Amino acid sequence: MTDDRAPRPGRRIEVDEESVRKSLAGLVLTIVELLRQLMERQALRRVEQGGISDEQIEKLGLTLMALEQNMAELREHFGLTEDDLNLDLGPLGPLLPRD
Repeated sequence: MTDDRAPRPGRRIEVDEESVRKSLAGLVLTIVELLRQLMERQALRRVEQGGISDEQIEKLGLTLMALEQNMAELREHFGLTEDDLNLDLGPLGPLLPRD
């Protein structure tokens, strides 16, 4: 018995361009969101340790809020939700913890 689902040599695989674009955007945005969350945690640690001035805290807060807003706009543009970016790592749990 042969497997009709396996691609044969010389046979083209039909790919929906829109789904490929959305999948790639989702992967890139997942990485950016992971980095954004890591930067936010690091910033909070620095603030708690008292290693930055009030002016730097203000700039940092505004920058992180703007980045979060940009991420929301990009998710909306590509038709993605926060859950779409949160990869399930099986026994390790979700990639992006939601606080």
